[in-house]
Amino acid sequence: MAEAEEDCHSDLVRTDDNERSGEGNLQAELQMFRAQWMFELAPGMTSSGLEPLPCRASSRGPGVKSVDARGKQEIAKEEKAKELFLKAVEEEQNGALYEAIKFYRLAMQLVPDIEFKITYTRSPDSDGVGKRCVEDNKEDDKMADLLSDFQQQLTLQESSVKLCQPEVDVSQTHISVLPMEVLMYIFRWVVSSDLDLRSLEQLSLVCRGFYICARDPEIWHQVCLKIWGRSCNKLVPYASWREMFLERPRVRFDGVYISKTKYIRQGEQSLDGFYRAWHQVEYYRYLRFFPDGQVMMLTTPEDPPSIVPRLRTKNTRTDAILLGHYRLSQETDNQTKVFAVIMKKKEEKPIDYHKYRYFRRVPAQETDHSFHVGLQLCSSGRQRFNKLVWIHHSCHITYKSTGETAVTTFDIDKMYTPLFFARVKSFTAFSEKPL
Repeated sequence: MAEAEEDCHSDLVRTDDNERSGEGNLQAELQMFRAQWMFELAPGMTSSGLEPLPCRASSRGPGVKSVDARGKQEIAKEEKAKELFLKAVEEEQNGALYEAIKFYRLAMQLVPDIEFKITYTRSPDSDGVGKRCVEDNKEDDKMADLLSDFQQQLTLQESSVKLCQPEVDVSQTHISVLPMEVLMYIFRWVVSSDLDLRSLEQLSLVCRGFYICARDPEIWHQVCLKIWGRSCNKLVPYASWREMFLERPRVRFDGVYISKTKYIRQGEQSLDGFYRAWHQVEYYRYLRFFPDGQVMMLTTPEDPPSIVPRLRTKNTRTDAILLGHYRLSQETDNQTKVFAVIMKKKEEKPIDYHKYRYFRRVPAQETDHSFHVGLQLCSSGRQRFNKLVWIHHSCHITYKSTGETAVTTFDIDKMYTPLFFARVKSFTAFSEKPL
């Protein structure tokens, strides 16, 4: 019995010793881990922080080599990006914009900020690629030189210059086969006699060749002559005929100038005298200008959706329309004014002889009515030349028998509201004849 108790006691002592030794091993391992972790934070120092560890330098050798290899790879990548970027600059200077964009994209994929790591220099005597880079941050200059760049690029492509080439192989005849004269005649049909310059600008977006054709100075010169006549013989102060068309004040032909007038009028008194009616009167004025100097004017209570389609051509059947001519005048105060003389369409009515068969006919005095209109051309909002302000309106009655003319001038008051331009797409949907 005593021997059994001694054996149990010895087993308990052994287990306690084993547990204590296990805990001691864990503590030792934990201390070693902490020391190694601190050593990795300060790899060049000992645990005391005062003496270097020469034995660890040999263990750090492979890490240093990997860092050096990575640095060399970064340097090689940057050099490759610089080479691609300079190649893109060279292609851009030669006019090959598409190739330049491709090289720019490859360079920025390697190093996104490669543009700021290149030193720009310019030397006329050197032939190196890097010295041909030119720093140009003015977008306006790039757009101004776009036409010359396209022309240079087409010239460098082939000895026989073609304005455009098919993107894919086609069995039918491509438009690039047509001679330049035929293409320019097509462009004149696009502009047409209605001076549809909006369609010409849209056509220039097709390709580089069409862009060059749409910038032909002869087309824009003829457009300016149509609008201003002999007063635009000199190009100064504008840089081109296209710039003159865009900047110089003019009336617009691809729509209608419309004004809406409202007022309240007193009506007649009722029969019993207890009340008097009041009427709200509403009417519109329409002005349509044509490039050949003619103008149409209509005053009617009908709203624009029912009237505007009738104003597409001058051969309309609306009886109340007034036809005439207009001219542009630029005064000394740099204000452009529009003066027009309009009159009702003359319609010869057959004489009814049966009406005057049994009594003597008294001939009525024949007269001609004409209206003189003066308007000031303005711009409002983002649109240009889209507003006409009344400055003069008078009626001239000429008696044919005596030749005398009676003039009645109307006061320009709140009843003469400004006319605002509204573009009508159907006016330029068809071309009747070329420019």
